[in-house]
Amino acid sequence: MDPHLRDLRYFVAVAEELHFTNAAQRLHIAQPTLSRQIRQLERQLDVVLFDRNQRSVALTVAGKELLEGARKILELWEVTNVALQEAGEVLRIGIQSSIGRGLVADLESASGHRLALHSASWTDPSSGLAGRQADLALMWLPVPDVGRYRWQVLRSESRWVLLPENHALAEHEVIDFAQLADQPFVAMPPEAGAARDFWLGNDARAGRQPKIGGDAATAEERLEAVSLGLGVCLLAESNVPMYRWPGLTARPVSGLPPCELAVAWRADDDRATILDFANRVLSGGFGADGPVAAVAAAAAD
Repeated sequence: MDPHLRDLRYFVAVAEELHFTNAAQRLHIAQPTLSRQIRQLERQLDVVLFDRNQRSVALTVAGKELLEGARKILELWEVTNVALQEAGEVLRIGIQSSIGRGLVADLESASGHRLALHSASWTDPSSGLAGRQADLALMWLPVPDVGRYRWQVLRSESRWVLLPENHALAEHEVIDFAQLADQPFVAMPPEAGAARDFWLGNDARAGRQPKIGGDAATAEERLEAVSLGLGVCLLAESNVPMYRWPGLTARPVSGLPPCELAVAWRADDDRATILDFANRVLSGGFGADGPVAAVAAAAAD
């Protein structure tokens, strides 16, 4: 499997900082996650990229070669991405790691619009809408600020739980949420706001506070935290394949309302391309409630 652009960005950050902790801070990810990703990249390429000891990190000959090439690849991608956006027919769509990326290709096909991907971490619950890095966003409800956005639900699905294979509850085919309520949970960061509460199952806790075993800002951090036994976490059913990992398993959860995936945009964005995207996607069968006239406005009810 070829490295992803993300892998190259991680590598370049470490190569420029020559310090894993500083590079992790620069990338806004956990240092163990970054170390694991670099080791995985080395296995993929079958080379050693860094000489490591307790006091220093240095590039190997192979690492120096990759740094030159990786910088060129990333620079070329940035130039290409800007050119696509300036073409006027490209919409930037924000997406978090908690959403299956295959959906973006389906949306592109249904809408007739070319989409440029903006990846956001869970520290940005708007997936780039708030900072205008994205024109549209795929997000699990609830939206972070109902006064600023409009949205339409694309699909509804059940929530599952990710837990270690040796967990006492893993032997159940379906786990009732009441059995999970007192378990420690791996939570989204506090910046995730309402999304953090939802994926902790707070809508079914009747006011009881969850036990937090750790926070995770990315899917990789979440996988690592659950693998280390820091807690369990809730997932959307369609995202379960994204979390396949040795030693982990997932089970459907009863006693919880379903989660809803929506396409959202800023309430003050009345560009024809945005409305055309919404009309085409929703009339193409993605939305449960029909055309954009049925969009759930973010105005307060």
